[in-house]
Amino acid sequence: QVQLVESGGGLVQAGGSLRLSCAASGRTVGFYGWFRQAPGKEREFVAASKWNSGVSYYGDSVKGRFTISIDNARNTVYLQMDRLKPEDSAVYYCATTPSVWGTYYSPHFYFYWGQGTQVTVSS
Repeated sequence: QVQLVESGGGLVQAGGSLRLSCAASGRTVGFYGWFRQAPGKEREFVAASKWNSGVSYYGDSVKGRFTISIDNARNTVYLQMDRLKPEDSAVYYCATTPSVWGTYYSPHFYFYWGQGTQVTVSS
C-alpha cells in the first residue's frame, strides 16, 4: 500500500513559480506522474518519470516550463512550475504505479493517487 500526500499549491500571479511536493509513504519502482484537473474538464497529463531513470515526459502544454524530479532518499516527487499561466489553474494530483512501462500519460495507468492540491494562477 502506498499513500501519496501533495503539498505546495496556492495562489500565484501569472509569470510566477510554484513547487509542488508529493510525499510517498511507501515506494514503487515504477512510474510517478502528475496530472491536473480543472472544473468541467478531464484529468490532463502534466508530467511523468520512472523511478531512478532520470528520464522525464511532459504534456505539450507544460513542456519547457515544468520540471518533474524524484528524490529517492526522501521518497518525494516534485513538480517545479515556472512561468505559470492562468490556464494552469487546476487541482494537481500525483500518482504512482508499480508498472515500469506503459501508457504513462493516461490516468488509467496509475494505481495510487494523492488527494490533490489546488493551484490558482491570477492574470
